[in-house]
Amino acid sequence: MTAAPQRNVSDDILSLVLSSLEDDKAEDVVIIDLRGKSEMADHMVVCSGRSTRQVAAISEKLTEKLKQEMGVFSKIEGKDQGDWVLIDTGDVIVHVFRPEVREFYQLEKMWAEPGTAGVPS
Repeated sequence: MTAAPQRNVSDDILSLVLSSLEDDKAEDVVIIDLRGKSEMADHMVVCSGRSTRQVAAISEKLTEKLKQEMGVFSKIEGKDQGDWVLIDTGDVIVHVFRPEVREFYQLEKMWAEPGTAGVPS
């Protein structure tokens, strides 16, 4: 009999991140699995907010939830500008963009599997 795979901390952080982003109406959420591709984190999440205010609010609420519910203190960059906020939890990296900035940088395409035209799921 095989034991069920155990959830690890990065999966729990990812679940909380996705729940928080949904609660705060983040748009076009994309999850990129980095396991085996990069040592910097297990997952990357890219999403959009409709305005600089929403981008900042999504980021602020997410870092507060991570701290309160999981004791995870995140590094955060770019919140004051509100165009592109980077939240580094250690195991999960979250990018919150305004749509125009996200389109300009096309971060998801950098991590797409070779030979695929679309965005990774």
